[in-house]
Amino acid sequence: MTALIGPSGCGKSTLLRCFNRMNDLVDNCRIEGELQLNGQGISGTQIDVAALRRRVGMVFQRPNPFPKSIYENVVYGLRLQGVRDRRILDEAVERSLRAAALWHEVKDRLRENAFRLSSGQQQRLVIARAIAIEPEVLLLDEPTSALDPISTLTIEELISALKQHYSVVLVTHNMQQAARVSDYTAFIHQGRLVEYNDTDDIFTSPRQRRTEDYITGRYG
Repeated sequence: MTALIGPSGCGKSTLLRCFNRMNDLVDNCRIEGELQLNGQGISGTQIDVAALRRRVGMVFQRPNPFPKSIYENVVYGLRLQGVRDRRILDEAVERSLRAAALWHEVKDRLRENAFRLSSGQQQRLVIARAIAIEPEVLLLDEPTSALDPISTLTIEELISALKQHYSVVLVTHNMQQAARVSDYTAFIHQGRLVEYNDTDDIFTSPRQRRTEDYITGRYG
């Protein structure tokens, strides 16, 4: 799992959105260089972007459940893929909600509107929706920035579990969070990658002066 850290506006979220072509939706967005997934480029015009986004799921800053039931939120992506078998859908719901540490809280409420959940529960539901289609990579764009400390801790524990099964890239403004949950950390400044290394090395013995200045609070 990799965390992207850096000052506000440095390009962390912009970079994250490159990984599943979300920047295609931004007018006048220009991308240089090459991005690869499992050795294959993902930036070309011949790429099936919908298929790419099934392989690279994303969770945003604020919980964004659909105005549907908890059940229908989880199976939304599967229904888009044409899955209609109720047994398969039921299994996916339980599997995904268990993986998102939410099953025991909602297993008797699956037909309730997702908006009735707390903010922390909604964010876990969104994570369950993302992993229901079994992506290879999970992108998390400051997933705890709108949550209270208790919900934040729950999400961090969830992230630590998810990274055992998925490649996870986390954008966070919280350096303590990056230190707690990530294996690798990339420091970005003014749109440039300044340093990338094991998280322990980044926070204890950074190679670049700008990295040290940032993590010690001299700017940011």
